[in-house]
Amino acid sequence: MRKIIDATDTADYQSMEAGGVPRLPLLRQYLRIALRWRYVVGGIIAGCLLLGIIITFVMTRQYTAATTVEISRESNNIVAIQGVEREAGLADQEFYQTQYGLLRSRSLAERVAGQLRLVDDPTFFKQFKVKSDAPAFDLINGRYSPTGRQVRQRVAGDVLLDHVDIAPTRLSRLVEIRVTTPSPELSAKIANAWTASFIQASLERRYQATSYARNFLENRLEQLRSRLEISERQLVSYASAQRIINLPAAQEQGRTSTDRSILTDDLTALNTALTAATADRIAAQAHYEQRGAAGATTEALRNVAINNLRQRRAELAAEYKKLMMQFQPEYPTAKAVAAQMSQIDQSIAREESRVTGSLQAEYRQALDREQRLKSRVEALKQGFLDLRRRSIQYNIFQREVDTNRQLYDGLLQRYKEIGVAGGVGVNNVAIVDPAEVPNRPSSPRLVLNLALALILGCGLGVLAALALEQIDEAIVDPADIQKELGVPLLGSVPKLREGQPKDALLDRKSELVDAYLAVQTNLQFTSDAGIPRSIAVTSTRPAEGKSTTALALATTLARAHKRVILIDGDMRSPSVHHLIGTSHDRGLSNFLSGQNDIDALLVGAEALGFVVMTAGPIPPNAAELLTGDRLKVLIDRLLEQFDHVVIDSPPVMGLADASLIGSHVQGVVYAVESHGTRTSSVKIALSRLASSRARILGMVVTKFESKKASYGYGYDYGYGYGRAEQDA
Repeated sequence: MRKIIDATDTADYQSMEAGGVPRLPLLRQYLRIALRWRYVVGGIIAGCLLLGIIITFVMTRQYTAATTVEISRESNNIVAIQGVEREAGLADQEFYQTQYGLLRSRSLAERVAGQLRLVDDPTFFKQFKVKSDAPAFDLINGRYSPTGRQVRQRVAGDVLLDHVDIAPTRLSRLVEIRVTTPSPELSAKIANAWTASFIQASLERRYQATSYARNFLENRLEQLRSRLEISERQLVSYASAQRIINLPAAQEQGRTSTDRSILTDDLTALNTALTAATADRIAAQAHYEQRGAAGATTEALRNVAINNLRQRRAELAAEYKKLMMQFQPEYPTAKAVAAQMSQIDQSIAREESRVTGSLQAEYRQALDREQRLKSRVEALKQGFLDLRRRSIQYNIFQREVDTNRQLYDGLLQRYKEIGVAGGVGVNNVAIVDPAEVPNRPSSPRLVLNLALALILGCGLGVLAALALEQIDEAIVDPADIQKELGVPLLGSVPKLREGQPKDALLDRKSELVDAYLAVQTNLQFTSDAGIPRSIAVTSTRPAEGKSTTALALATTLARAHKRVILIDGDMRSPSVHHLIGTSHDRGLSNFLSGQNDIDALLVGAEALGFVVMTAGPIPPNAAELLTGDRLKVLIDRLLEQFDHVVIDSPPVMGLADASLIGSHVQGVVYAVESHGTRTSSVKIALSRLASSRARILGMVVTKFESKKASYGYGYDYGYGYGRAEQDA
């Protein structure tokens, strides 16, 4: 791919399509657009600021009064009784959102309007510019009709809602109620009335909730009372018919027992006595069976009389043994001792026999008592089983009575609690700071309005600049040549601010000379042989700088020690003779008309170093002169004498001259005025040249001002480089 080199560092833009240096950042592009349309943006901003100032001074002064209240999650419990409404939890945000919604409710606004008698005040509606054709707003002797009070109250509530702002303080229980009206006294009055009405409405809602609950519980209590009476009658009737007698419940050791029958108590008592009798019988039987063969029983061994007799006998036996050691059994004293021993043995036998009889009698008595108790217990068991069979329906009636009594007692207790709780005026809303009459207006604020106007102006200005940038099809930046038209950029020429092009070209230090030297350098790379020998310079429309470009190219080529001739090919509106200060009495039109003496048609431009052929006399139809082969013959003959032939061609749009000239030269240099030519027009002109098989060498952006470029950079770099030091 052929690469065009620009001494002003335009290679960045021409290498974009080939993967070279990318475009500038988007922010810089927008900055360039803003600088280009800065006057439009500035005008819009100034207009918005002026409009903001006017609106600020025209607006009605508004005054804001604020009151601060604290809304607690739980109200202070005056009595330790729970109310009907559910208390909010620690993280219950629904409670606070509900309170904020109630503060913004229409009913509260209408309530405040009614309490302050704003619905009957014509000044209030006039102050807020309320206009209505409804009959409710018709004045009769300066007053409103009472029949339309409800309509006016609804309208007044809407007005208050539009001027009241509820602002909760974040992470706290505080809520600020702000009221903004044209009157400072009215703002404070409404703010305080709003808070008082909200507290009163909260208490009324709580009382209404308990009142509804009381009415509901009264109806339920009456129903349960009837059901309890019916169930109790059924229970008593059945108990009387079945002769079921139950003792009332008793409390023992902290526990309450259920109702019990007399038969159950008898059976329990007799069963306990039977158990004791059985134990006694077993004990008596054991004692009776423990007697020994000799009649020595445990009772006999524990008997005191028997033990004393046995001790006395042992003493006599010891005394008898002592006598036997000295005397014979027949000894009177020994016989007396033996007789006493025999009497004591008889006494011991009699006592043991008496103890044994006593044990037998006791055993028989215990056995008899046990038998009688067993018979009685068996009889009670049969009666108890019969009672159990008859108590099934009784228990059903009893459970129904107990259930109805529990429900009745619970509802009765709740009814009493609600009555106490509903009668106590508990409140969870407290006024922290009441509203005071404001001393200065809260709006309009000049600084805020100007800031908003500035933001709006900047936004509208940016939108306008972007819109104009999209609408504008002019060649703004040299980078657009390669991007939009697909034609190589030969260079950009700065706008000549003062003087004539000829004078600027004579000054070799001028920016114009530097720019066209860059164009000449880029032309060397348009073909393998260097700069084409025959070149035509054209543009889309007149006054785009094509004649100056043709003059400058001829000048730079001549200074490169080339023999150059400049031909004014615009025979409709010639301009080259003006640039070099001569006339066009003879020139190109003479040769195309048939004159063959070329030397007679040439004019010397010694100051610039080349030869000029002016347009000559203006012909009736220039296109007819260019349709023949005389132009090709002229170019061929001139190339025998000169190194380069430069032709100042007419514009392309509307004429066929440029296409005819372009078909006879080796290349065409296209001049485009910066900020002056539409891209669509250039594309049409290029398509016409392409249809005539003209070769476009590249484009030169004329009258370029780098400060107006939207993106590019570096186009004027180097034009003044080093001149200050040289001049010094």
